[in-house]
Amino acid sequence: MERGGKTVYGAIVGILMLETQFPRVHGDVGNALTWDFPVQYRVVEGASPDRVVRNDPSDLAERFIEAGHDLIRTGCDGITTTCGFLSLIQEEVKSALGVPVATSSLMQVPMVQSLLPAGKRCGVLTISEEALGPEHLAAAGAPPDTPVVGTDGGRCMTRDFLGDKPTIDFAACRLDMIDAGLGMMQSYPDVGAIVLECTNMVPYARDLRKVTGVPVYSIYSFINWFQAGLLPRHFPLEVDDPRWM
Repeated sequence: MERGGKTVYGAIVGILMLETQFPRVHGDVGNALTWDFPVQYRVVEGASPDRVVRNDPSDLAERFIEAGHDLIRTGCDGITTTCGFLSLIQEEVKSALGVPVATSSLMQVPMVQSLLPAGKRCGVLTISEEALGPEHLAAAGAPPDTPVVGTDGGRCMTRDFLGDKPTIDFAACRLDMIDAGLGMMQSYPDVGAIVLECTNMVPYARDLRKVTGVPVYSIYSFINWFQAGLLPRHFPLEVDDPRWM
């Protein structure tokens, strides 16, 4: 006899989406083809990129909680979001939902920092260096002196994603990311790894790894780790050695 109790099975990671219209390529957290496992989505009405990044998202916490409860009712065992700036509501959301919650890619910073040798630090690339403050780092458990570099002065990435434009020049965004990564390494030569704050930055992680020479972590690495604990892989209890078949 198998036990029921929920509506959707197999898609146990729930993703709370900002309300956006910009296109999302493979690798973006909001493109379901990014994931090697099924996920469920809910859009949080009124949670625009500009409102979440450049303003206090605490005003929207109840909307995230309501959407999170809906995902849990339909079968999710863990919840994440689509903006690193939502670290500010991590405590409130996880307390209200009662399941594991990963609001922000920034939550990886302490773990990545613990991996690095003495004299090396974990840096953060963000969609808005101007808006990412010490309160966002503190809420994620990151050191207050974490190096932060943004794409603010780039060609289009910050402007178009925060402006929620209906078209995006992803080739230009790639160049913005490379410039930001190189700028990080020039300004902070002691950086030994990078965490990408923005969930739209995942498609450029490989480029950054090549040009900076340091490991790059993102919401993609975080949620793959997150899901592996929610639904551990099944391994048959057998050697499966062809010599003994």
